[in-house]
Amino acid sequence: MPLRITTMTESFADQIMLWNYEPPYDFYNSEPDEEFRKELLECSYYAILDEEGQLFGFCCTGSSAQIPIAIPLGAYDEDLLDFGLGMKPESTGQGRGKEFLSFVLSSIAEIHNRTSYRLTVAKFNERAIRLYTQLGFSEVTSFDYGGTTFITMIKMPVSGL
Repeated sequence: MPLRITTMTESFADQIMLWNYEPPYDFYNSEPDEEFRKELLECSYYAILDEEGQLFGFCCTGSSAQIPIAIPLGAYDEDLLDFGLGMKPESTGQGRGKEFLSFVLSSIAEIHNRTSYRLTVAKFNERAIRLYTQLGFSEVTSFDYGGTTFITMIKMPVSGL
């Protein structure tokens, strides 16, 4: 499945705001909200399209991928490229996550010229954490926000001997 990264558009933002995940992933659902729409369009969000040019997922980088409450806790002190991602609900749980995450990592590496990454994930999302671990991420810290425990995970370049 060849993927492609592109600029976030109003149409893509509107589609993302209507995505509905099944429990327990419904934690990631959002309502059509002008503030979230504005963030999708004005911050560092990218749309990920499938081979037919249809919206498959999205990613974001920088402060858009951080949870502000964790900044004073030191969760984001290290100089790494923060990123977040989301896959269209109908495409989740079908074994496409590894390809999707690998594509996102290679795309943001090219855009930002970085090789060290950090992501923040809800601790209950064991499916995603398994995938991140398979691709070389390791847990660094955790914090609670809004009744949910989050963890930060990092991936550093492999250094030679």
